[in-house]
Amino acid sequence: MSEHDQDSVALVNAEPLKASRTPTVSSGTHVPSPEQVEPGSDSNEKSKKDSVLHDGEGQSAFPEDKKEEILENLEEDWQHDPANPRNWPTRKKWLMTSIVSLYTFVTPLGSSMMAPALPSIAEHYGITSETVVAATLSVFLVTFAIGPLFLAPLSEMYGRTWVLHIGNLLFLAFSFGCAYSPTTGSLIGFRVLSGFVGSAPIACGGGSISDLFSERERGSAMAIYSLGPLLGPVIGPVAGGFIAQTIGFKYIFVIIGGLCAIAAAIGIPLLRETYHPVIRLRRAKKAADPEAAAKMHPHLLQEHGSIMHRLWVDMTRPFILLTRSIICFLLSAYMALMYGIYYLMFAVFPEVFTGIYGFSLGVGGLAYIGLGVGFFAATLFGAWIGDLVYGNLVKKNGGKGKPEFRIPALVFGSLFVPVGIFWYGWSAQAQIHWIMPIIGTGIFGFGMMTTFLPIQLYLVDTFTYAASALAAASVFRSLLGFAFPLFGSQMFAKLGLGGGNSLLAGLAIALGIPFPVFLWFYGEKMRANSSLAR
Repeated sequence: MSEHDQDSVALVNAEPLKASRTPTVSSGTHVPSPEQVEPGSDSNEKSKKDSVLHDGEGQSAFPEDKKEEILENLEEDWQHDPANPRNWPTRKKWLMTSIVSLYTFVTPLGSSMMAPALPSIAEHYGITSETVVAATLSVFLVTFAIGPLFLAPLSEMYGRTWVLHIGNLLFLAFSFGCAYSPTTGSLIGFRVLSGFVGSAPIACGGGSISDLFSERERGSAMAIYSLGPLLGPVIGPVAGGFIAQTIGFKYIFVIIGGLCAIAAAIGIPLLRETYHPVIRLRRAKKAADPEAAAKMHPHLLQEHGSIMHRLWVDMTRPFILLTRSIICFLLSAYMALMYGIYYLMFAVFPEVFTGIYGFSLGVGGLAYIGLGVGFFAATLFGAWIGDLVYGNLVKKNGGKGKPEFRIPALVFGSLFVPVGIFWYGWSAQAQIHWIMPIIGTGIFGFGMMTTFLPIQLYLVDTFTYAASALAAASVFRSLLGFAFPLFGSQMFAKLGLGGGNSLLAGLAIALGIPFPVFLWFYGEKMRANSSLAR
């Protein structure tokens, strides 16, 4: 055992930690946080000297339970073990990141690639209800939201790699099912199944990135991974419009299946397991005396021994956070509102750009590029501004960070969201040049991406069960992404594009500006009074 671990053992023996539950293992290897080390202790001096972390050290990105991290680090010198994915060669880590990012790009691509072809789909199946037409697109998001609640615990029991592989292969099969569905009901059914298995990269991908990279170096990898779920739904319709116009909407799903096959051909032979606890447990079971080796990891055995327990905990805790924490609920509600507007745009773009501006089916897909440009701009500049502001506030606070230091970046992004929605809605209502509503969607995309990151980081920094807080936000936003397109056409028919989007912009102002400002002043007090926060 290393000197660092011996110091930690002494600390635990001197003052036992009060675990909130049976110790669990999250996606990385951990070191004691500054709050857990007594001032003036040997461990504190040691931590000051070793402030520069090495590849295998540092907290995980989304620890399931931060209070257990110190306990998990006492078992062995895992942080310096060559088998630790964080100690793999840089080339190997980036290869794993690229494969996971490819998986994460393909399934969101499938969520919206059919959007420009909705009129063709309605004509082919004889659908007359606008709600049913919208449902063929957005029903995907219902199971896409629920899937991670099942797949995330499975990945922590059996490893991330095979959950990714199996999910991708089933997504391939269900995509072909969508292509050759004989009826509207079968199409919607295959979309439901596609959403569930397609959520595997969302359930596992972020954890895989944190498995591979320590806190100081994971920023670029996480940024590349995060682009997939947002850019996929933008690039998909651009290609989908031309595919539907030239060879028919069925080939949209055939091409998605082909991309899944390419991803499988690359991923199955090359992708390696990255989840630390599974790697350690597998190695223990392969030892000369597997039972003795496994006893060195009692909490791993307990955590990986009951699938029903894990499913129950992972499924119920996000809803507990949503119902018992006003912080989690309102921040998740704001994310959900933006995601709902995002998918509502997908549903009405064919009406706007084909109906009002006379775009062909193929050219109409190009209207989605504005959102993509906004996302790219936010990735380049919004994240940089957020990191700069956070770093300056940490310096002013004596080097100690607070979740509230994420708020300025959130408020900054929130200012762009209603501006973009107003711009898009009223320029389309006035039928001025087609570039104007596309610019509006770009502004909205910039604001949406700029707000997503600080909200997620605030949830991670605030809640003891950070992974569950993110799951709560994910479920909430996907459900609104499903619901909004169902009533979008009716709302715009009554209020017009200008009036309907003004209503949505007003909701964005009401949720996106007052509450973050309130958190800036009172967030720390609210966290101190919450049993769910750190």
